[in-house]
Amino acid sequence: MRWQGKSRRKCSGGRLHRHRKKRAYEAGRPPADTTIGETRRRKIVARGGSVKMRLLRCEFANVTDLKSGTTKEAKIITVKKNLANPFFARRNITTKGAVIETELGDAVVTNRPGQDGIVNAKLI
Repeated sequence: MRWQGKSRRKCSGGRLHRHRKKRAYEAGRPPADTTIGETRRRKIVARGGSVKMRLLRCEFANVTDLKSGTTKEAKIITVKKNLANPFFARRNITTKGAVIETELGDAVVTNRPGQDGIVNAKLI
């Protein structure tokens, strides 16, 4: 179980004395790490009963051409660059802001695949 609460240390490195224990709403989940492959999704029930679709693998992306204003489904070939982490490009992990190579050309991912369950991108 991951925990997304405050650290036990101050920014100076000193110890921070807790005023309460951990709370359930501070718990996190492991990242989706969406890779290229046959599409696989997982349903996640979030706080308040809302539903998130975890995209684990993805084969196609909805690519928008801003000049013509059209959107087409294109096959993802590879991840060229990922500013979130340089090692994500090597492992073909798609996150928001990643530059992907598609059949239509290079595109930038504009949504969060690990939370939306789909990949949307716009041509560069």
